[in-house]
Amino acid sequence: MHWLLVALGGAVGTLFRYGLSVGTKRWIGESLPFPVATFGANVLGSLLLGIVLVWGEGRAIAGVDARLVLGTGMMGGFTTYSSFDLETLKLFQEGHSGRALVYLLATVVVCLGSGWLGLTIGRAIRG
Repeated sequence: MHWLLVALGGAVGTLFRYGLSVGTKRWIGESLPFPVATFGANVLGSLLLGIVLVWGEGRAIAGVDARLVLGTGMMGGFTTYSSFDLETLKLFQEGHSGRALVYLLATVVVCLGSGWLGLTIGRAIRG
């Protein structure tokens, strides 16, 4: 039964990811210095995963099933490491080494910070 929970969460996360990508192109346009939608998904996913993991500790309502749906499923479907990887390599291959390095470093640093913030928020709301 756990596989079904992960699959359902993954479907929802994937739809949110698609919506973020379409919305970003619609609101900001396509002439961006680097892939903002992927960057945003990874930052937001890091934050939300931190919150979900800490907030759910020791709560009956947020037990294993909820963590599988929200953490493994939704955040796994929403975050985009494979896209990040391909987009970074593409920037390098197209001769945009500076943009690629900024994107690479910003993603690592900001996502780690976002994950830390998520853990901190999760602890605060857990009480």
